[in-house]
Amino acid sequence: MSTCKNPLLATTLVLLMCYLLPACVLFGAKPDEKSAIATDAQIPPKVGVALGGGGARGFAEIGVLRVLEQEKIPIHVIIGTSVGSLIGAIYADTGSVLDAEFHAIAIQEEDIFDFGAFSIFSGGFVKGEKLEAFLNTHLRNKTIEQMKIPYGAVAVDLRQGRSVLFDQGPVARAVHASCAIPGVFVPVEINGRVFVDGGVTDPIPVDFVRKKGADVVIAVVIDPALPQQTPKNPIEVAYHSVTIMSAQIGVLGVKDADVVIHPDVGNVTYDDFTQKKRLIEAGEKAARAALPEIRAAISAKTKPAPAP
Repeated sequence: MSTCKNPLLATTLVLLMCYLLPACVLFGAKPDEKSAIATDAQIPPKVGVALGGGGARGFAEIGVLRVLEQEKIPIHVIIGTSVGSLIGAIYADTGSVLDAEFHAIAIQEEDIFDFGAFSIFSGGFVKGEKLEAFLNTHLRNKTIEQMKIPYGAVAVDLRQGRSVLFDQGPVARAVHASCAIPGVFVPVEINGRVFVDGGVTDPIPVDFVRKKGADVVIAVVIDPALPQQTPKNPIEVAYHSVTIMSAQIGVLGVKDADVVIHPDVGNVTYDDFTQKKRLIEAGEKAARAALPEIRAAISAKTKPAPAP
């Protein structure tokens, strides 16, 4: 048997065999073995959260977000209407519930309801300037495009009578428009168009969350409070009228959601900022009860990775 007298050639042959052997093993694998390797990987669905309105009662939404983060359920997009746009913004800013809770605790009634003596001649009692100032002071990111989590705020074009999603531009202005309760807040002008609270036509923006690419939509609904007595002052009359209307529209809107969470916030009033801890706990309790349903929805829409 002859031997190779060229050491360099021998070394080259050995290295070539080392590279070729793994390929031979791979292409020589049985069909069932190759398919098993391909189907081991899975593609999880994109999860979106739709946050509804509810005034101060909306702080319960912080509790829902806390549970999702603790349970490592990713949020790929978050869109809110009215107070939901505010909660969504302070969460999407950094993607941290801890930061969102810190800002939520800092918010006081006077940070939202800045009454103006002559504001009524502009369409409402509350100017909303303090709300924008609060957000501009406390948020790290001033524009929606900069936010850690894809975010949007829903408002209503008052002239055209249709819902509009703000998914770019200044955060504070978008939230202000989304929170502009008709008859309470002065309508908000943006680029020559006038906007009011998104709850007028789209109280729980499940539709926009779908449009932004979410496969699984988790909707958080804050049911309207039942007043202890018939509202009499103009602000209470306007607010309760809008919430009743929004609640009826919202029943239809959430039908397209995969999971609907209803925090039990009792009869906390829309302007009661003293019960944030109780509200956050109510949201957390409701979200934990919904975890099996959330996981089932995610599992149902998880897809196997395509074969290489």
